[in-house]
Amino acid sequence: MTSLRTRDIVALGFMTFALFIGAGNIIFPPIVAQQAGEHVWLAAFGFLITAVGLPVITIIALSRVEGSIQILSSPLGKIASLILTITCYLTVGPLFATPRTATVSYEIGFSSYLGTSSSSLLIYSAIYFSVVTLISLYPNKILDTVGYVLSPLKILSLAILGIAAMMIPTGFVPPAINNYVDSPVSEGFVNGYLTMDTLGALVFGIVIIQAIRSRGVSNPKLITRYAVIASIISGIGLTVVYLSLFKLGLGSHEVAANASNGAVILHAYVQHAFGDLGSIFLSAMIFIACMVTAIGLTCACAEYFSSITKIGYKVWVFILIGFSFIISNLGLTKLIAFSVPVLSAIYPPAIVVIMLSFGWKFFNHPRRVIAPVTAVSLVFGILDGLKVANFELPYALTHLPLAEQNLAWLIPSLVVFAIAVVIDKVKK
Repeated sequence: MTSLRTRDIVALGFMTFALFIGAGNIIFPPIVAQQAGEHVWLAAFGFLITAVGLPVITIIALSRVEGSIQILSSPLGKIASLILTITCYLTVGPLFATPRTATVSYEIGFSSYLGTSSSSLLIYSAIYFSVVTLISLYPNKILDTVGYVLSPLKILSLAILGIAAMMIPTGFVPPAINNYVDSPVSEGFVNGYLTMDTLGALVFGIVIIQAIRSRGVSNPKLITRYAVIASIISGIGLTVVYLSLFKLGLGSHEVAANASNGAVILHAYVQHAFGDLGSIFLSAMIFIACMVTAIGLTCACAEYFSSITKIGYKVWVFILIGFSFIISNLGLTKLIAFSVPVLSAIYPPAIVVIMLSFGWKFFNHPRRVIAPVTAVSLVFGILDGLKVANFELPYALTHLPLAEQNLAWLIPSLVVFAIAVVIDKVKK
């Protein structure tokens, strides 16, 4: 029976961690911390639930079903499962996350050198996606390229940033603002959506499983065990990074007071901590962080779409990169503005499917429980998304329990879950 060596297990854990940590993960915690102020650690608790806890749970859930979202969501029915799977892949693939890796890395790391013109972004994104394409065309080598080379570079740069954040005194901590005043935990929870890590985990599951298999491991129990170990390693890494970034944001008022976003805080802080070399360091760190995430997303999406169509893997790599290249040139502001309401709608049903997958064996008929709960969470998630997008909704829909926290889906889902479980037990 083939098993992984210790160094391969560690590399797998580093690879999993590196796949998750993109530019979005680095820029959101500082702005949350600055706005949460004295309530920062309550906000951090909520943020870590959706940005660390759920992704780790998702990888564990997927390791039990061969890394397939479609198998995980099969109790929804064939059509609904296919729609959910394709939606997740497109969201974290060519529509949002992959293009965002290019635009964020450009705007944070290179716009100060290359300028902010559309032609500069076009040239940069062309070079960036060429490198992503070159590595993505050979998925069997991803553990070697990402696990042994790019991941250590990313981890080293994050360690330098984190140690600096911990060493420099916090200074003045202002009072919380906006929703962080009354509901810091739920506000942090919802802001964890923006990392896209839970949806990313649904997609990365197959990449991690394939990386394990590429080393000759075929035993399902061993595959699950290694995937669980990798998810735990990545979860620990994510937690350490996020906590250091929260500490960084908490002490950022003297260098970037009232910042508009986390990128401004990060840039000002690195400049303050490292001087002129800070900008070069930040550019390299963001570039590597985004590159690894883009490679993982491209490999996963191409693997999936080649499995459900007659089009080959390498052709899908070019198609997906082409779409990502085009969308990335729309600019970061438009991408984020459009992605927030979409994520608010998609996350609730994704969370329901992931969490209830662990209860399959306790239900007489899993579809009888999972399908209605997922449907309800989607309906109320869409309402949350419309509210975030500033659509005019009836008064009753904007004043549902937890609606102010954009968690209106939670209580209806729990109620329907309780009813569905009772019906499932009664009907046998």
